[in-house]
Amino acid sequence: MSFLQRRAAPLLRLSTASLRCKRPSSSLAAALKEHAPIDIHPEVQEALAHGRPVVALETTIVTHGMPYPANLETARSVESNVRKVGAVPATIGLIEGRVKIGLEPHELERLADIRRNTSVVKLSRRDIGPAIALKRDGGTTCSATLIFSALAGIKVFSTGGLGGVHRGAETTMDISADLHELTRCPVGLVSAGVKSILDIGRTLEYLETLGVPVVSYGPTDDFPAFYSRRSGFKSPWRIDDPLSAARILHTHKQFGMSNGALFAVPIPEAYEAVGEELQRAVEQAVLESEANGMSRRGKEATPWLLKRVGELTAGKSLASNIALIENTALVGGQIAVAYSHLAKEHQPVTSHPHVVHKASASAAEPKPTEATKLPPAKLVIVGSAAVDITARADPVAGASRANNNLHSTAPGVVALTAGGVGRNVAEAAHRILTSYSKDLSTATALVSPIGEDAFGQLLVTETEQVGLRTDGLISVPKARTAVCNMVLDSAGGLIGGVADMDVIRTLDANKIVDVLDNHQPSVMALDANMSHEALKTLILYANQRKINTFFEPTSVPKSTVIFPALAAAMNTASTSRAPVTFATPNLLELAHMYQEACASPLELTAHKYWWQVIDEMGLGPDFRMELDQLARRSAFDGQDVPKVDLSFLVDNGIAQMAINLLPFFQHLIIKCGDRGLIAVFRITGEEALSSAWATHTSNIFARQVVARSSSGRSVVVLKHFPPIPVPQEKIVNVTGAGDSLVGSMLATLAQNPAALEEPNSLDRLVAQAQLAAVYTLQSEHAVSPRLSTLADL
Repeated sequence: MSFLQRRAAPLLRLSTASLRCKRPSSSLAAALKEHAPIDIHPEVQEALAHGRPVVALETTIVTHGMPYPANLETARSVESNVRKVGAVPATIGLIEGRVKIGLEPHELERLADIRRNTSVVKLSRRDIGPAIALKRDGGTTCSATLIFSALAGIKVFSTGGLGGVHRGAETTMDISADLHELTRCPVGLVSAGVKSILDIGRTLEYLETLGVPVVSYGPTDDFPAFYSRRSGFKSPWRIDDPLSAARILHTHKQFGMSNGALFAVPIPEAYEAVGEELQRAVEQAVLESEANGMSRRGKEATPWLLKRVGELTAGKSLASNIALIENTALVGGQIAVAYSHLAKEHQPVTSHPHVVHKASASAAEPKPTEATKLPPAKLVIVGSAAVDITARADPVAGASRANNNLHSTAPGVVALTAGGVGRNVAEAAHRILTSYSKDLSTATALVSPIGEDAFGQLLVTETEQVGLRTDGLISVPKARTAVCNMVLDSAGGLIGGVADMDVIRTLDANKIVDVLDNHQPSVMALDANMSHEALKTLILYANQRKINTFFEPTSVPKSTVIFPALAAAMNTASTSRAPVTFATPNLLELAHMYQEACASPLELTAHKYWWQVIDEMGLGPDFRMELDQLARRSAFDGQDVPKVDLSFLVDNGIAQMAINLLPFFQHLIIKCGDRGLIAVFRITGEEALSSAWATHTSNIFARQVVARSSSGRSVVVLKHFPPIPVPQEKIVNVTGAGDSLVGSMLATLAQNPAALEEPNSLDRLVAQAQLAAVYTLQSEHAVSPRLSTLADL
């Protein structure tokens, strides 16, 4: 028996006895059933529900470990590092007595602002009940974070340094609760060893007694000592890759073991040089704490010591502290990703009835039974579904795009995700409709071709995982599923890539029609990735059945792919109903569409139908005068906003181009980037006389111009909507915001196709769509999981 074991025998007997007692396993479902005050961020909840990698992060570092604003900047950086490797960060804290697994940005800022939030408490196991009962704010220590991670089912937790046996514990019995929590929580704790202010040798002995695996993660079996890569002690085990760590955790799960594991990751080598200086400061701070009695003040001792070390080293310890925390976040994210893949490999694989695998391609495609047939969809989205492959080099110190070797491989992260404009729009609409009512969970159908390959199966699986129906995915023999492969440098810049999207352009339109016949959509959305022929067939199909159509131009070159369909539809179109009901171009797409409509061989603006519609609008000088007044308004609401007006409406001809495209598109919603949105549409015939817009007039303060023909049977509305301001530092991803905006609009139109024809419902449609876009701008995902919460707002 070791010296520490002899002196602490009563405590050890109590600990091992408690381990032998059979305790009921806790679970999140059980806690929620008891109405426990716990909130899981939608993004974290989504990831956990589908077995995606999640990394827990503590908040004591934020509330008690660093000064402001370095604490907030570090917390954001740590979350970013977790995302860089393809995992979801779940920063855990207490806000007004509610446990938050995954913090909103404003909640993280609240905990970090320790100058104003002076009453925030440091939470260990013993503090959870009182702090919640008294509705306090709190930062979770390692022990509390382990508890809540295990409760939620999170398998990996990254932190800076683990607590342990304090110096002199043989007489004070001062041992961190972190160690015991590792015996209760099946979580892999990734840290830079234990804090050097502790007794590292006795901490390792105690972990051995408790049966917690200690594993050095790196090139040697040296156990790291926080600021230093070596403590002078050896770990019983060593690994150097995330898959090995994941296998350890998975083995624990297979055998039903309740303990966790400690993965000790040394601080980056660049910070080793200052390690000796910092260690001398640690020794001095420890001596001072013993002299002034701080060493005997429990949980106050560690923050005091870390602060004192920072003072003695003139801030050098803070830089090292940040570096090691950011490093453990990267490693923790990699382990979580490896664990997620490992867990999925051990799950039984099921086939989807609408996908033919190569191994059984000769067999007849099985048909769904009556029991599995879904009701007709209210919203059908026809467009591209693709697999996005993103390869990003590791963020190595000093690396830049300039010194990347393009003729060799580099270590990094490769991520596979479901994408494609049509699929992203469908997911966004599905999330929002389902948030309205679970009865609408099957209301959205995605119709898209996929190949008979592994990528096709992946798309089916990923689509099912978000709850979106897959009966519209059309398996095309001998075709390759659409794939977009992008290679990024370590800074996230695009180096190059390949897009293989032929499957969507070669799909026979009749196959799409066969699928459409099984639905009863109030709106059919089309993206511009299809062929001219397919779009022509689908537009004529929809017009014959009076189905509202929604066109998303996708890009400038593709924005005019629908023009042959317009030319065909105008020959039989009524002036009261445009060939396409809704379209959502951006400013560049709008300009290209207008130019091509005037100049293309189709000569769309020379068609008699176009002239009839323009004449019926009856726009006169009043409309131009009111438009000039609107152009002088600011593009933004409120104080302290950029001095940007709406002059581009007139100076760049945006309003004129939109009016000239209204004969082809009944409603245009123009995406103006950081200048907001513009809705331009017309209402005709009896609907114009009975519409709510019939009683509305131009109102420059409300940013709207309303023009009526002399007969009153034609109303044209142009209305500007200012943007929702988003700070640049909070923008994470710009690629999916437009898809989320469109998906949100479709969710509203599926419920109310006439939403634009009533002023209040138009305002609600745009407000929700803009918020959906903002949520995705702030998310790593192509479609933010937070869209599932929009109905709660």
